[in-house]
Amino acid sequence: MNKTHKLLLPVLAFVVLAGLQVAAISAFGQAPGPGQRPAGQGPGGFGRGANLPPIPIAGDTTHSLAIHFTPATAVKKTPDAKGFIQRWLVLEPVKKNLRSNSTITEAYLKTAFSTENFSQDYNIIPKNGSTVKIGDQDLKWYALDSKSFNFNLYHFSYATNKARAGVLFWLVTVIDCPQEIKNVRIAAGVNSGGAFWLNGKEALMIPGDKDIIVDNVTSPLLTLKKGKNVLRAAVINGQGMCNFCVRFIDDKGAPVKNFTLSYQ
Repeated sequence: MNKTHKLLLPVLAFVVLAGLQVAAISAFGQAPGPGQRPAGQGPGGFGRGANLPPIPIAGDTTHSLAIHFTPATAVKKTPDAKGFIQRWLVLEPVKKNLRSNSTITEAYLKTAFSTENFSQDYNIIPKNGSTVKIGDQDLKWYALDSKSFNFNLYHFSYATNKARAGVLFWLVTVIDCPQEIKNVRIAAGVNSGGAFWLNGKEALMIPGDKDIIVDNVTSPLLTLKKGKNVLRAAVINGQGMCNFCVRFIDDKGAPVKNFTLSYQ
């Protein structure tokens, strides 16, 4: 190898490395906005795209919930080792005329949640297997435990053979606390937009077209009361993956786990 080739090798290596970094950034989406945790710095060491299950391949025609979920039982469930909530009552998706995620503003979300809602009582706990009518759509409730730390709504839609684009999901879970827990925050990652309500009150609104990044957005300080607490969620998506993960963290950023979960 001549001297010119030896000098070019470090330059070529730098160009290749820079190209890979640009590709990786493009693949994982935008950086957190103001008030959001940088990727990889949330409690638990998760970052962008951490351990997310794959989108079903085109040849997968099983449409089985058993791949990514298990039916919830009457036995109460604890959060996972890092505090993530895996048990939810989830309603089949409300089909919407939403072709782009760019229109998911806070005003758009508030209108959608008001007009396409299964109940204006945010403390209501739906019955597993029951159906509700939203507009001209008859939709069914499922009580499910996610096999992963996140709850993948794209996989749920696929398994139930429902629309996977232009959709609004409603979810409810019941948190049972043996004692009051003060100074906690809801910490969530949502793709693309959504909101959370605790015991009937709005706790966190997430507009915009976001990636699912663990603890990407957090609520103000909240209190989990002794006994039952109702946590409701809504996730809306125009195109692409629809997914979310959520947990409670304390005022130091550590996961809160001393409660149980049920669907009734």
